[in-house]
Amino acid sequence: MMVLLAAAALGAPAARAAEPPLKLVALGDSLTAGYRLPADAAFPAVLERALKAKGRAVEIANAGVSGDTTTGGLDRLDWSVPDGTDGVILELGANDMLRGTDPAVARKALETIVARLKERGIPVLLAGMLAAPNLGTDYRARFDAIYPDLAKAHGLVLYPFFLEGVTGNRAHTMEDGLHPNAKGVETVVAGILPTVETFLDRLKPRGNGGR
Repeated sequence: MMVLLAAAALGAPAARAAEPPLKLVALGDSLTAGYRLPADAAFPAVLERALKAKGRAVEIANAGVSGDTTTGGLDRLDWSVPDGTDGVILELGANDMLRGTDPAVARKALETIVARLKERGIPVLLAGMLAAPNLGTDYRARFDAIYPDLAKAHGLVLYPFFLEGVTGNRAHTMEDGLHPNAKGVETVVAGILPTVETFLDRLKPRGNGGR
C-alpha cells in the first residue's frame, strides 16, 4: 500500500508537467521573422525561451514574413495559423506605415484578421506600431490610433509599441536603424514579456481535440 501511495504521489506532479503546452503563433513581418538573424535569435524563439524560463509551457511558431503588410498577413492567415492554435501574437503594420499606405487600409486588414481569428475562437495579443515622425501629424494620428482602437473594440490584450526601447537606439538595431539586432530582440522580449504573460493567463489549451 505504501508503495502504491508513493507512486501516486510521485505521479501527480509528473502528470501536471505532461500537460500539453500552449501553442502560439507569432504572425508578423520581418520584426517577427528575425531579419538577418539566426532562427534561434528571432523574436518567437527568444520569447519562447524567456517564457519557459519562467515556468510557462509554450510553443511559439514563427509566422513572420519579411516585407509583409497587413493585407499580406490577411491573405495568408488561414495557412499561417493552423487549427489547434491557442493564441496569436499579431505584429503587422510597420511596412504599411513605411510605404505611406492609407491607415484606413491597415486598420481594415487588421480588424478583419482579428475578426476571423475570433470566429475560430483564437484570442489575439495585438502588438502595436507607431508611425515615423516624418510622415506628418495627420498621418501619425490616424495610424497610431489603429491599435488602441482595435484593442478596445475587440477586448484584446495590447502591447502599445512593439519596438519600445529599440527605435532610436543604434546599439539595438542593425545598420539600417530599423530592424532589431540580437540585443534589440532581447529588449523587445523583455518589454513585451509581462503583457504576454497576461495574455497566457487568459488562454486555455485546446489540445488535439480542441477543434
